[in-house]
Amino acid sequence: MVHQDLSNMPDLDGASVMVTGGTGSFGQAFVRGTLARFKPRKLIVFSRDELKQHEMQQHPDFRAQECMRYFIGDVRDADRLEMAMRDVDYVIHAAALKQVPAAEYNPFECIRTNVHGAENIVTASIRTDVKKVIALSTDKAANPINLYGASKLAADKIFVAANNLSGGQPVFSVVRYGNVAGSRGSVVPFFRQLVEAGADEIPITDPRMTRFWITIQQGVEFVLSCLASMHGGEIFVPKIPSMKVVDVAEALAPGLPHATVGIRPGEKLHEVMVTEDDARSTVELEDRYVILRSDDQNLHRIYAESGARALDEGFSYASDTNSEWLDHDGFRALVNATASPVQPD
Repeated sequence: MVHQDLSNMPDLDGASVMVTGGTGSFGQAFVRGTLARFKPRKLIVFSRDELKQHEMQQHPDFRAQECMRYFIGDVRDADRLEMAMRDVDYVIHAAALKQVPAAEYNPFECIRTNVHGAENIVTASIRTDVKKVIALSTDKAANPINLYGASKLAADKIFVAANNLSGGQPVFSVVRYGNVAGSRGSVVPFFRQLVEAGADEIPITDPRMTRFWITIQQGVEFVLSCLASMHGGEIFVPKIPSMKVVDVAEALAPGLPHATVGIRPGEKLHEVMVTEDDARSTVELEDRYVILRSDDQNLHRIYAESGARALDEGFSYASDTNSEWLDHDGFRALVNATASPVQPD
């Protein structure tokens, strides 16, 4: 169970908001959540897939929304980004190449989207005088061992350092969280497909493997709360539960035997969201950790005055040493809560 302090929400009524990767699973959920809570002046979906944009426009959740705008574009295209960001107040940057094997096989493409794209977001935001930018990251950016994680770590550094360039507006921050239950590429749809196909066993990479888990709706709520509370330069990490992959398999396919197939290239046994080195500059709130820039004493002072607690020496926030764990029923409830009526990107 994720305990989030959602008392501090942004006021997006009358605001112009742009979501890069807006046709993806997070993007659509964010748009849906924003429409349910607020009355924005404009809500811009920025993505490169015209078919997914068309399908999103036809969906009942979005079809009658006069505030919706759809921009075809790629974050690699700085000029197109700058054009799309005119008169935009807030940018949620969710566009990325996310598949670990694809990034390993296509490294140049991964860098162009995840790293050069981050630079383009920063430049366009500064030139168009956006107020706030939140970039989505991943647990794989902490102590990365694959190109996807390394590219997202580079992007995190770009967004944090962008506060040095902007002169106070925009302000840039990052949200980092773990596996989204049921999203494309996760083990949940894979295991379910095997069960539906009548498989007689479930492949497990390693019985010791653990992962953090969050629902897409919890991710949206967390991003909104960070948008309201950010000062610039933070990496926000939600407190979310862990679960062993073998327990995930048992929850989704009870009784089926497991076949250990080994860890894939670029895959970790356990994930980390706050490393021991980052913990020296991290503070703890009731529902999240906030990684602060070690050289920004003003930001440290702001959080100290708000009651944030410094972490103990040697602390790390890892999926195998987490204090909160999901059981089978809890995980099934998490997956059911994640079901989305819109096809993910």
